[in-house]
Amino acid sequence: MGYDTTAYDDVEPRAPGMFFLREALDCERLGVTVVEADDGWEGMEHDHADADHEEVYLLLHGEATLTVDGDAVDLAPGDAVRVDPGSARDLAFSADGSKMVIAGAP
Repeated sequence: MGYDTTAYDDVEPRAPGMFFLREALDCERLGVTVVEADDGWEGMEHDHADADHEEVYLLLHGEATLTVDGDAVDLAPGDAVRVDPGSARDLAFSADGSKMVIAGAP
């Protein structure tokens, strides 16, 4: 079959509000994550230098701040940011009911 389908909320979250879709969609080279978060939700600083994995963060609803190599980027709905594999990133949400899609690939 040339495609796979899933609903993100049918996937068991790996962390509170984080739905990783790579396995459910049988992706070989692409990661897709949906994040549902309220004010005060904070991620962990990390990078993807070892996997040469860049990411795009797209805020669909709410408010978020993506800190990249120490620079805070405030996001409003519709804003997107691409992050280099070796750059340290940390995500925080500042509005209840926020929703974001993160896509990444080498």
